[in-house]
Amino acid sequence: MTRALVVGAGMAGLVAARDLTAAGAEVVVLEATDISGGKLRAGQVAGVTVDVGAEAMLNRRPEGTALARDLGIALTHPTTATSRVWTRGALRRLPRTLMGAPLDLDDLAATGILGPDGLDRARHQVPQPLDGDVSDISVGDAVAARFGDEVVDRLVEPLLGGVYAGHARRLSLRAAVPQLADLLGREEFTVPVPTGDLPPVFAGITGGMWQLPAAIEADLRERGAEIRHDTTVTAARRDGAGFVLTTSVGEERADLLVVATPAAASARLLGDLAPAAAAELAALDYASVALVTLAFAADDPGVAEALDVGAAGFLVPPVDGRRIKASTFSFAKWDWVRDAGSGLLVLRTSLGRHGEEASLQVPDEDLVRASLADLAEATGLTARPVDAVVQRWGGGLPQYRPGHLDAVARIRASVAGVPGLAVCGAAYDGVGIPAVIASARRAAAALL
Repeated sequence: MTRALVVGAGMAGLVAARDLTAAGAEVVVLEATDISGGKLRAGQVAGVTVDVGAEAMLNRRPEGTALARDLGIALTHPTTATSRVWTRGALRRLPRTLMGAPLDLDDLAATGILGPDGLDRARHQVPQPLDGDVSDISVGDAVAARFGDEVVDRLVEPLLGGVYAGHARRLSLRAAVPQLADLLGREEFTVPVPTGDLPPVFAGITGGMWQLPAAIEADLRERGAEIRHDTTVTAARRDGAGFVLTTSVGEERADLLVVATPAAASARLLGDLAPAAAAELAALDYASVALVTLAFAADDPGVAEALDVGAAGFLVPPVDGRRIKASTFSFAKWDWVRDAGSGLLVLRTSLGRHGEEASLQVPDEDLVRASLADLAEATGLTARPVDAVVQRWGGGLPQYRPGHLDAVARIRASVAGVPGLAVCGAAYDGVGIPAVIASARRAAAALL
């Protein structure tokens, strides 16, 4: 029987392992930490189990929803509460945009997000045909050329910050928001207004997204796969037609090898196997973020009025100089969170962008205080939380710099030169759950 080793038990590693197991391989997953799931993780705040990592996935891309249904997991969707942008001293309605690029300038004007000069520049938009290779164009530069800097500063930046924890002028247009490339060159920057009953944009799981990797892990074990935690892989080498991995508990041998770890760890493992891929991966930057989950008593007079804004949360443009970059009112966004709270209102804040690692190198209580201070100024919230939990994701989000897609092509070409080797994860084709699943399936298919 073909034996496969999968390094990393995040979503990518688990999905690749599942596909290989289904194809009849003997699979062993090696995970350096004591838990599977990567950035899908459960936490407890005031006795309520919630996500302290990713809380949702795209519903209109099929990989994640199809996998959940295959595992027998029922999906849920956010409420109709809408998002805000905290900018220019107020919580303002988020207008209709494509990752911050405005689709309705009258709607944008009504929100007050832009000042008069910024709005005037946006109205005098300049189409930006992006012919040929646009890999070296950033999202921010492309949108600013058409709509002006303030659209980037107050709309694109907070939206991209929520997805990548990065900066619009350092993220590749083709890699991060490829659907924008064609629209920016058109005379009319518009997409059809949705009509009828469209599927929700996002999907979640009642009780938390952390249940998705937990279900995959349970499925793998039922199929006979092994998942070994607290097992660090320190080196990998070829041995004839197979591979030998040096781990913290001994050597492992296999016919197939999937490396499903973040870029830096992957670069170390691939140094001898695929040196060109290793060099590319070593150059990939990551951003660190922290999530602060807060629970408040619903009947506290300092809570109810402040948070009753009909919103699912708000984004914060970096130009406004706040500590937090976003807040999600989980109790308003997800019915299951409100029900699980039973007298508690649970929300969370997000802090940290690429290059701001030093701002997170403070005690947990400092991040909680910073979050409460910004929440108080944004909403008027004066209550003290019943409980607070800080989850840090050091080096959690890869930064797709201009030229990223070309780098990924070079990585895959290098890896393809090593029979039996594949790579997958958020470092390649997208940071969202469906994109990571697709990356894992591509890796498994290449080996099969």
